Amino acid sequence: MSADSVTARKPLWLAIEGMILDVSDQGFAAEKQEGTIQQLAAELDAAGYRVSRNAGNMLQLRWAMDARLAVGRPLLQDLNTAVAALTLDDVADPRQTSMRLIDDVGRAWPRLRDSQRQTDILQIIEQTWLDLLIARAKELAADQGIRYLLAENLASAVITSALGVSDEQFGQVKAAVAAEGAERKRVAGLLEAVAESSAEDKIKHLITSKVADELIVEMAAVEQAAVDSAKQAMAEELQQAQRLAEEAAAAKAAAAAGPPLEDIPADEMLEYIESIREILEFSDQEEEIRTMCGQSDIPTSLVDVAVSDPDKLDELEAKAEG
Repeated sequence: MSADSVTARKPLWLAIEGMILDVSDQGFAAEKQEGTIQQLAAELDAAGYRVSRNAGNMLQLRWAMDARLAVGRPLLQDLNTAVAALTLDDVADPRQTSMRLIDDVGRAWPRLRDSQRQTDILQIIEQTWLDLLIARAKELAADQGIRYLLAENLASAVITSALGVSDEQFGQVKAAVAAEGAERKRVAGLLEAVAESSAEDKIKHLITSKVADELIVEMAAVEQAAVDSAKQAMAEELQQAQRLAEEAAAAKAAAAAGPPLEDIPADEMLEYIESIREILEFSDQEEEIRTMCGQSDIPTSLVDVAVSDPDKLDELEAKAEG
């Protein structure tokens, strides 16, 4: 922004300098100076400032005119040029920036060092910071612009007005930012819990906790390649665990099924067959037969014979009897 638009109601000194800025060099000719002063006083009166009938304010006007004559150019010309040259980096600390600007421009305009004018210059720098932030945000996509200004802690009304976005769109982005903040807090807690672990174990812990790769890379301070490597190791570990589980399940199933026919001792064979015949007297339904045989711990190989070829039980019984 320019210094002559600092507020809706400018301080008197800025209002005076704004009017002097518009006076041509001819208006400062010796024979016209007093007429110019009276004209400016009248215009300031009309703008709501009490100048022509206020000795102190009239004196300010005359001092400003004298300074303009002494320097040879308007104060606002130097001030606006200095403000226009500022970048966001320059105004990161508005107070320090205002003091530097006052030191630089004040070499030609000592009255800028007056305490009230220092306050006004600080307001100019703060508004410049806001204007530059908004300009930067407008260069971004709408959602990113909102995020940018939210990160600078600007008020909601300022953001929606500056970027021309709806309350609904702003609310959606703000909610997303809040959710991301909550996720970052969660991840920080997860990392704290494994602070003494190796980098690989930290990554695995975050992957298991369903943290996005991008956030793992950022908050665990690792490369994406490390995340990919951890995922590969976890996949191999999972495959190994599944293989062991399958082997254990198979062993358990084999133990539950009992030995094959040829490995069943003769005396046990006779007992099993006797039990099966009792079960067959009770039911001829395969499911029921298998259930009852299972409850009696009869080997599956023998149960399969009972439900598929019951007559073979006689052959097995005769063989067991010798």
